[in-house]
Amino acid sequence: MIELKSPSEVEAMRPAGRFVASVLEELRRHADVGVNLLDLDALAHEMIRKAGAESCYIDYHPSFGARPFGYVLCTSVNDAVLHGLPHDYRLRDGDLLSVDFAASVDGWVADSALSVVVGTPQPEDLRIIEATQVALEAGISAAVVDNKIGDISAAIGAVAADYGYSVNVQFGGHGVGRTMHGEPHIANDGRAGRGLRLRPGLVVAIEPWFMAGTDELRTDPDGWTLRSTDGSRGAHSEHTIAVTPSGPLVLTARSGD
Repeated sequence: MIELKSPSEVEAMRPAGRFVASVLEELRRHADVGVNLLDLDALAHEMIRKAGAESCYIDYHPSFGARPFGYVLCTSVNDAVLHGLPHDYRLRDGDLLSVDFAASVDGWVADSALSVVVGTPQPEDLRIIEATQVALEAGISAAVVDNKIGDISAAIGAVAADYGYSVNVQFGGHGVGRTMHGEPHIANDGRAGRGLRLRPGLVVAIEPWFMAGTDELRTDPDGWTLRSTDGSRGAHSEHTIAVTPSGPLVLTARSGD
């Protein structure tokens, strides 16, 4: 079921958006050569505790997950592109790290993701990160009243095509509210003018993620981490936004972007 938020409910979601943004900003500052993924997860866990927030990930157990997730971050490195399970791994020079984080504050959820290169960047890694950021901006720009869900998808897909990346449509954007994942699903490619009409009060996470060489995934033995089938790297950008009469409102905007 698709739920529309009242203006006051959208306002009530702002603290969750600000908190999620602040955690990702802190993680971006801490992601460096030699830092352990488990230390990044511990940092986010401590920030959740201090803020009196709640993790959306620890007990998360959808049908595609082998078990409850058990951590507060998704940390995906290099050819791991989504749902990366934090583990005992120290970041190396040149690693491409994607971090996805969702939390609940006062009963309202926000969800966001970013990708960074640790240490010395390779041009192709910076390019795919840029592609997801440009696609995110295009998708947000299409999230206006009376547009359709397909307009968001088509805007994202057009950017991927411009950069020469194929698109996997299994995982994409989604509704956000009292829970992390709800209707509608927003694929990262599609046809303009199709699907649900966008109305004021619709709150969604828009999340383009691309892989450099394929649109196919495989699952790690941990039952969660998704990797490109050809070993190519991927990047991921995401914001939670509200559709309003005056245009899209980015609830997870980060000061560092």
